[in-house]
Amino acid sequence: MTQLIEDYAMIGDTETAALVGRDGSIDWLCLPRFDSGSCFASLLGESNHGRWQVTADDEVTSHVRRYQGKSMVLETEISTATGVVQVVDFMPPRHHHPRVVRIVRGVEGAVRMRIDLVMRFEYGYDVPWVRSTDRGVVAIAGPNALVLDSPIELTGLEMRHEGKFTVEAGEEVVFVLAWYRSHEDPPFVLDASRALRETLTFWGDWCAGVLPVHGEWEDLALRSLITLKGLTYAPTGGIVAAATTSLPESLGGVRNWDYRYCWIRDAALTLESLIASGLRGEAESWLTWLGRVAAGDPEQLQIMYGPAGERRLTELEIDWLPGYEGSSPVRIGNAAFGQFQLDVYGHLMDAIDRARSHDIAVDAVIWRIQVAIMRFLADHWSEPDDGIWEVRGPRRLFTHSKVMTWVAFDRAVRGVEVHGLEGPVDEWRVVRDAIHDEVCEKGWNADVGAFTQSYGAVELDASLLMIPIVGFLSAEDERVVRTVDAIQERLMNEGFVLRYANDRGVDGLPGREGMFLPCTLWLVGCLRLMGRLDEATAVFRRVIALVNDVGLISEEYDPVRRRLLGNFPQAFTHVGIVNASRGLTASRTANQD
Repeated sequence: MTQLIEDYAMIGDTETAALVGRDGSIDWLCLPRFDSGSCFASLLGESNHGRWQVTADDEVTSHVRRYQGKSMVLETEISTATGVVQVVDFMPPRHHHPRVVRIVRGVEGAVRMRIDLVMRFEYGYDVPWVRSTDRGVVAIAGPNALVLDSPIELTGLEMRHEGKFTVEAGEEVVFVLAWYRSHEDPPFVLDASRALRETLTFWGDWCAGVLPVHGEWEDLALRSLITLKGLTYAPTGGIVAAATTSLPESLGGVRNWDYRYCWIRDAALTLESLIASGLRGEAESWLTWLGRVAAGDPEQLQIMYGPAGERRLTELEIDWLPGYEGSSPVRIGNAAFGQFQLDVYGHLMDAIDRARSHDIAVDAVIWRIQVAIMRFLADHWSEPDDGIWEVRGPRRLFTHSKVMTWVAFDRAVRGVEVHGLEGPVDEWRVVRDAIHDEVCEKGWNADVGAFTQSYGAVELDASLLMIPIVGFLSAEDERVVRTVDAIQERLMNEGFVLRYANDRGVDGLPGREGMFLPCTLWLVGCLRLMGRLDEATAVFRRVIALVNDVGLISEEYDPVRRRLLGNFPQAFTHVGIVNASRGLTASRTANQD
């Protein structure tokens, strides 16, 4: 039976990540990178598409899981009628080969355990050749190979391997799964105890550099930051949007997308969290990544890239996976990489401005890239685009897109006026003011009493909550207040915000999606800026009530089924939690003073 999205925990080595279910099954793992083909894909299919389960063979009477301290080491305590065991799951910091370590420890009595291993490659399609060795099991198909170091004998054929064993109090049984290229020698046998110590030290040292959010949300914010670190591709500094692909935005629907890539927009918003949290090294790494991907013709700037800056993210539909709870198609790659989205230029310029304002080192070549981008934007800002939500309908003159082009020119002006850089600032001021005037005239609908999704439209859009956040208008401006109130009235359901109503098919797709949690957190920011702290806090509490037992959350929420939806864990939402918790804590402290 498919587990709920919120039933999963994540472990990772900052190059890829695995999802571990409450039932002890690793149902998703791509190797060697976030965006590689999976070796476990039962999350989007059946157990025969790949999984690795370690659990009690008898009936479980209680089940508690947690991360060990400030780390991504998962500890699950399983109780049965005969005893108690702990299963410790983690991925050591990468040296060369990615590994998953599973340590079964006897705590009380004696517990019968079982292991169920189904190894596949390429999203459950490639069935490997499997053979037993003195180490355990080796599986090979094409360029991919896995070796499982196992102290117990596993029986079965290439379809499935199973084993049973008993763990008594004080005993420890260790399993280590490693990926390697099939033309190379298998990796050395790992010292699991040493690897655990090194992993806990790695996360402990990293967390020691985090500036805490003091108060009731300190642990919540730190867990979100650890998750963001876990979604960072360490070799380049790129931050993937999520660890998964094709977890649905509506159960049984077609809104299933691949999120294992780096969106400039999401990463730019992440930068604020990194800087405010004292993570200057991560901020500098991200800026270095940004400089590499933005280099080239500004017209070719993409909204997203692969973890190492890859540009071609061709979208495919794979028909051998039925999808999460039958939500098909399952997509690999993301066609939105070729979309024209004007807002990305604003997010890029804003992120770099934030870095300079906090004395983060910015390579001199970045400004030259920015100036080239502004030359392109000066000629194209007035064009229709695909919009922030990557709609697959016709291009429009989206109001949010125009607001973000204003941001781009405003931050370019700041580059000269505040940071002492050289550029045609008079020209930029003229364009900036022209955009502002146009948005206020054409983006505002007096009959609706709010800024609307696109020029001349009557539909609302939650992206317009960014207007006061980016400084386009003050949070006290009457038009902002009326827009926020209209969004609360017409785009909210049970206290959560919908991105937009799709009654007229604006996004070119059938059906609807869940309530969008990042936008709900933008509402928190707007209400806070408006001084409505009690209201902002109430909205924030509703969002964080959805966080699962180990502090993770996805992109959307279904208020009818009361379930999380969308790819998981979602960086965009965790960024919003960090920023909202920090902002609310600061505002409440200021009010008390």
